[in-house]
Amino acid sequence: MTGGRAGRRGGGRAARQAARLAAHVEGVPYLRRTTTAFEVLSEEGLSLIEDTADTILERVGIDFREAPDALDLLRAAGADVDGERVRFPRGLARHLVRATAPAAFTQVARNPDRSVLFGGAATIFAPAYGSPFVHDLDRGRRYGTIEDFRNFVKLAYASPWIHHSGGTVCEPVDLPVHTRHYDMVYAHVRWSDKPFMGSVTHPQRARDTVEMARIVFGASFLEQNTVLFSLINANSPLVWDATMLGAARAYAEANQAVMMTPFVLAGAMSPATVAGTCAQTLAEALAGMAYVQLVRPGAPVVLGSFASSMSMQSGAPTFGMPEPALVLYTMAALARRVGVPFRSGGALTASKIPDAQAAYESANTMQPTMLAGVNFVLHAAGWLEGGLAMGYEKLVLDADQLGMWHAFAKGVDLSPNGRALDAFLTNEPGTHFLGHPHTLANVETAFYRSPLADDSSFEQWEEEGSLDAAQRANAHWKRMLSEYEPPPLDDALDEELREWIERQKASFPGADG
Repeated sequence: MTGGRAGRRGGGRAARQAARLAAHVEGVPYLRRTTTAFEVLSEEGLSLIEDTADTILERVGIDFREAPDALDLLRAAGADVDGERVRFPRGLARHLVRATAPAAFTQVARNPDRSVLFGGAATIFAPAYGSPFVHDLDRGRRYGTIEDFRNFVKLAYASPWIHHSGGTVCEPVDLPVHTRHYDMVYAHVRWSDKPFMGSVTHPQRARDTVEMARIVFGASFLEQNTVLFSLINANSPLVWDATMLGAARAYAEANQAVMMTPFVLAGAMSPATVAGTCAQTLAEALAGMAYVQLVRPGAPVVLGSFASSMSMQSGAPTFGMPEPALVLYTMAALARRVGVPFRSGGALTASKIPDAQAAYESANTMQPTMLAGVNFVLHAAGWLEGGLAMGYEKLVLDADQLGMWHAFAKGVDLSPNGRALDAFLTNEPGTHFLGHPHTLANVETAFYRSPLADDSSFEQWEEEGSLDAAQRANAHWKRMLSEYEPPPLDDALDEELREWIERQKASFPGADG
């Protein structure tokens, strides 16, 4: 079954394009930027925001709720603890982070060739995260299932432009809440060999993820290497709660990476200004990262920022707007000054379907994401409806855009071939370059080729079904799944992992009923 008129002709343009693309598309483990990060603030402006963040930490403080271990660690490190409120003497949180947090680290994938670098000029694309709903043209919006989860893992694995398998690519609501994390982590291990994220919805689920990783990678290897990377969100404004802190501790104790990310709806969860939102985000992130470094000095951390604007009329979050773009640029610069990798951005939209609004809002977020020099881009593909839905068509449309960003990030080729002086010297004025040897030598690699954009004539487009972008994407993701081949996984390791999961599930009360 296909969406709309996608099945009008078999093969046709899509088959021809797929054949051409197969000849030159090669995936890379992560993107290496050659362009300089775009700055929106001067040194003076960044210092003002840092000063405001220090004042928030010193005079207002951060609540560490129901986390006595965190309070004890922070008190011993010199913080002023009053109940659950923690105030940091000026500069303390930054000092704790900079003293031991690595400026860059590698997350090792099950396939070592797919390992990714966090920090520096590296950018990593991962699919969207956390949606309870999924959407496609055939069945519309519906609750996600474990089948959908596996499909999105497979699509991310099959895309040459998505580097990371992600985490909760959708919520498999057909599985019990207390055991679904086993199936989700297993899906990342079984159906992909790219790096992946762990469970954070309960500290024990984080520990379970670590145990599964020990089986996959080996206990001694895990102790010395980062093989897991997980999302820890602040409960903004100015709160870290026990669930998130417990998950962060579980990963840090095992020397695994976390991104400490304030999730801010500006105007509700932070002041309704760019500078105020940045100051609060920095304060919350520094406090969270300081805690992680006290749990285990040197444990990898990433400074995260997720900030959206809101409709002052309805209170709904808005995406692709100029103010969050300014927050993103500013936070990227502040993270560089802290000296840790940075996470932000993505193909974000409030649109419910993969339409024009989805396209321009996603583009408006991805542009500052890339120009600011973000290191890890969660939600780079698939995000719909403000994160409530994960879209099949949206994922492959976004992945196409990620391919374009790969081409852009290479920058300007100044090699002899790039400057093309020989072509000028051997081509008379007024003579086109279509048949020139230089053009023929570069015909396969000169320009990015989209597998989804239609650049044919009107007549050809009409003859092939008059399909819009979403309909073409519908056929594309189905073809990707039909052609999917799983990466190899050692049979004995797979059996050991599945047996461990079954034992864990059986240990829950009522497991037999």
